[in-house]
Amino acid sequence: MRTRVTLGVILVVLVVAGVFVWQLFTRGPMAFAGGSTVTLADYHAADPTGVPADLKNADLVKRGEYLARAADCFACHTVSRDRLFAGGLPILLPFGTLYSTNITPDKDTGIGNYSDQDFLNAVQRGIRRDGARLYPAMPYPSYTLMTDADVLAIKAYLFSLPPVRAANIPNTLSFPFNQRWSMIFWSAVFAKDSRFTPNTAQSAEWNRGAYLAEALAHCGECHTPRNPAFALDNVDKFSGALTAGWYAFNITSDKGSGIGAWSDDELRAYLSTGHASSRGTAAGPMGEAVDRSFSFLAEADIGALVTYLRSVPPIASADLPARLAPPAPASPKEGNATADAAGKRVFEGACVSCHDWTGVSRISPFATIAGTRGVNDRTATNVAQIVISGTRRDTPAGAISMPAFGDAYSDTEIAAVANYVTARFGTDPSRLTDNDVAKLRSETN
Repeated sequence: MRTRVTLGVILVVLVVAGVFVWQLFTRGPMAFAGGSTVTLADYHAADPTGVPADLKNADLVKRGEYLARAADCFACHTVSRDRLFAGGLPILLPFGTLYSTNITPDKDTGIGNYSDQDFLNAVQRGIRRDGARLYPAMPYPSYTLMTDADVLAIKAYLFSLPPVRAANIPNTLSFPFNQRWSMIFWSAVFAKDSRFTPNTAQSAEWNRGAYLAEALAHCGECHTPRNPAFALDNVDKFSGALTAGWYAFNITSDKGSGIGAWSDDELRAYLSTGHASSRGTAAGPMGEAVDRSFSFLAEADIGALVTYLRSVPPIASADLPARLAPPAPASPKEGNATADAAGKRVFEGACVSCHDWTGVSRISPFATIAGTRGVNDRTATNVAQIVISGTRRDTPAGAISMPAFGDAYSDTEIAAVANYVTARFGTDPSRLTDNDVAKLRSETN
């Protein structure tokens, strides 16, 4: 009898623990806000979904183009500008490589045979037309929040474009990750099939910002850490994460390591242009997100995003110091430096002409690195990646680029210059090694 009672108690404890863990790992992206939510049909304020007011009466294709930009479909599904949405982008993972697919209306290699329901299933539920499961590199766990009308508007836009015949590249995932059927169970736990529900305790602008950030722009897919099952861990929502070899910084309201100390104007400028004076310039995946998505959003939508980001609870992260370093001295003989002179030599030969010894560029504010998050990041991840891959930004002021030096310098030299840059222009110097740089190379497309 006592044994049965003991086993019963253990069973209850395990069930309670399992429910707790399940709830912890599957916390919704907007759960932090509290309050009550209602269906869109029962929400009586301004509709937070769809397009801005000035596009409400536009035709379906025009509305779909705006929503496709907001959802950043271009970044993953376009490799060459003369083959829009034809796929082929390699997505490097620890267990292999995924390739984005052709989403042009080509009937043989694209989605030309997709019905409305087929398209809804793929975008909101991660299920292909043939019934196979998509991997969450396609951010359907976020897109599931989109309304049917918005998803079908995107379909109308894609189907208005010229079809491109481009066969999809086979993925190269190792076992067991190459078993698509297993995504049935992953999706059941981590990808709830549910549409956006407005929060009645928040303003209409907040709800619009939430819809943009969570359903369309899927900000958490890069900025939120992942749990052991590779699902978003919303307990640490927006606190920063390593994504595709780049560090997506903390964008919570924390004033030290987040964006809590940024002004509204700085946030709006960064989202719409990819640059905020004394804060930094977007590069890597964030630079692409700005140039191909955020820069096309209406001013009111950028403002709504700022309102929503302001509400995300502060989480302090270890990547940035509490206070960023000021500009360095004009003389290379003054200021902080590393013991390794190789970093200084590389900086002097390849970097100083644009970035100056002070870190304040005389060429373009986009090239100013003093006071930025990147040079104050103790890991120097993004500094090294920019040196390796360079960056090209299509800004409102024109194209701005930094050449890639990955082929010109060895892993040891890139580690040395990254450590020099964080020592001279940051608060705490990084300690990258050649092995760290080699790993970063392997994680970058």
